[in-house]
Amino acid sequence: MVDLPGDERARGYWFEESDGAVRILRALRRFRVADRDMRRRMREGMDMNATDVDALRFVIARQGAGEAVTPRALATHLGISTASTTKLLDRLGRSGHLRREPHPRDRRSVVVVATDHAHTEVRARLSLMHRRMMEVAQAVPEASRPDVARFLEEMAECLSAEDTLEDAGPLTAAPPPPEGSGEPIG
Repeated sequence: MVDLPGDERARGYWFEESDGAVRILRALRRFRVADRDMRRRMREGMDMNATDVDALRFVIARQGAGEAVTPRALATHLGISTASTTKLLDRLGRSGHLRREPHPRDRRSVVVVATDHAHTEVRARLSLMHRRMMEVAQAVPEASRPDVARFLEEMAECLSAEDTLEDAGPLTAAPPPPEGSGEPIG
């Protein structure tokens, strides 16, 4: 049974409380909150904004995959203008995290490269956490790993979907949820 706001039979905000899937959704929500908080702590510790950290992560990941990152590719990934990307690269260049180098195959272009300082700082901040995360993942029984991976991939698709308000149907003013009904899962 699915609850809707204002449904007097509701024990949960959106879902039947006894449904074991609700526990999974609550755990996923807790994970998302913990991930958000970890990223905030990292930004604060590195004295960077969210876009700077996302840029650094993108460049390091692409470098690790052996791919060159151009300022335009970075702008596209971040969804920002090339002018904003120039400011970002100037800022991260001054902080010693990224540098521009001549493109290895196109002398008219440059590539963005993470510095040794950036790699050292990211490793110092994340290696212990990544090691603990790997231990947790390895503790999942081998036979269950494909199901867990599929679940997370499908949840990522749910969050990435670009649903429009028209897809949701007509908006109506619903009364507030009953007192003590819990909070939304999503």
